[in-house]
Amino acid sequence: MLYRKFQDLYISALGFGLMRLPYLDDNRNQLNMTKVREMVHYAMEHGINYYDTAYNYHDGQSERVAGELLNEYPRDRFFLATKFPGFDRERFLRSQEIFQEQLDKCQVDFFDFYLMHSVSDNNIALYMDDELGLMDYLLKEKKAGRIRHLGFSTHASNDNLRLFLKKYHDAVEFCQIQINWIDWTYQNAKEKMEILNNYGIPVWVMEPLRGGYLASLAEDEETTLRTMRPDESIPAWSFRYLQQFPEIGVILSGMSTMTQLKENIETFSQFKPVSREENKALLTLAENKLAKMVVQCTVCRYCVPECPLSLDIPVILETCNTYAFVKQISSVPRKLQQVGEAGDPRRCIACGSCESACPQNIPIAETISKFGAKWKLKD
Repeated sequence: MLYRKFQDLYISALGFGLMRLPYLDDNRNQLNMTKVREMVHYAMEHGINYYDTAYNYHDGQSERVAGELLNEYPRDRFFLATKFPGFDRERFLRSQEIFQEQLDKCQVDFFDFYLMHSVSDNNIALYMDDELGLMDYLLKEKKAGRIRHLGFSTHASNDNLRLFLKKYHDAVEFCQIQINWIDWTYQNAKEKMEILNNYGIPVWVMEPLRGGYLASLAEDEETTLRTMRPDESIPAWSFRYLQQFPEIGVILSGMSTMTQLKENIETFSQFKPVSREENKALLTLAENKLAKMVVQCTVCRYCVPECPLSLDIPVILETCNTYAFVKQISSVPRKLQQVGEAGDPRRCIACGSCESACPQNIPIAETISKFGAKWKLKD
């Protein structure tokens, strides 16, 4: 396992994101604890020492799982990261209560890393509100030793990122941003990293495979990459892309299967960053792919709890992309049918509740409504 030095710590370059854990086959609401335990055990035994969870992952189950499983190991064998759920004002008013709840769920006395979750254009005012006082409270917990290192994750515009850092750069020690070879240009991750570099703030990476979208490519795209590295897996290309940046510390992967875990650990056993030529090839592929895509969903599922009709929004958005390629309604509904009424875009009432939680700023309501209208025409 490759490691990165952060202050006086050595952290595994591959972090285990507890965001996309395996479910029971017959119950999408219940995690398969047997499989999750096997994965955590394998990760621990093969050098992963950074585990990332959050208050809202798996509808609140993720922190409990982290507490139950990591409690089986000595506390000095792992670093645990979780996040304050800054998605609405009500939670800011309950920050002390939520923080204690998180400690209890995770069965720890302190968090090695604690993040302000998803500082975005639609909630940055709450994070920066002195009357709500979240930063003052978190710094108080840090002084008390219940937070060892304080940081934040962000999907904010670069202007708002600068605004946040202008006020809080002395308080934050690291920042987690979305970087992959698609978003280097599409979400201007390049400029985000430059901004953080200017403040000397280490970078953590989320969504290196864009929610699994970059784990498999079109046949011609895979051929292009295999011509350059015949023995490299397609997912590994995304990690090799990130290895070229010395300012990157932890790269998080939300692994769902033992196969993914083993393959990623094997990838992170070697430092083999892309060459200049390989980097150029990836960015060319990105440009071509972006020209075809309709929706840039990363399947974070933050939108799902906000939907009053419990639509499986990520599945519907994925199908929107599929339709963009094939242009035939009859060829795309299978995955929608698997989730029943939750996959019917015609049920969307375009209320927009989902959009307030979307870190990618996708016009979800408009996209799904237009997509659902194609079914109405078909009927």
